[in-house]
Amino acid sequence: MNNDRRKTIAKAVSLMQDALALIEEALEAEQEAYDNMPESLQNSDRGEASQAAIDNLESAQSDLENAISYAEEAEA
Repeated sequence: MNNDRRKTIAKAVSLMQDALALIEEALEAEQEAYDNMPESLQNSDRGEASQAAIDNLESAQSDLENAISYAEEAEA
C-alpha cells in the first residue's frame, strides 16, 4: 500500500473515531435519561422507545469500533 492510500485510511479512521465519540455521547445521554425515568415511564411506549434507541446506539458503537479496527489493520 502506498502512502497516499495510508493517509486516506488514516483520515477515515480519524473521522470514524470522531463519529464514535458522538455516538458514545448520545448513548450516555440516552442511558442517563432512561435511568432517571420513573419505572412507570420505563415500561411505557416512551421508555420502550428510549430502550430501543439505546440498543441501536450500542450496535452503532460496536459496529464503528469494528470498522475502525478493520481500517487500522488495512493501514498497517
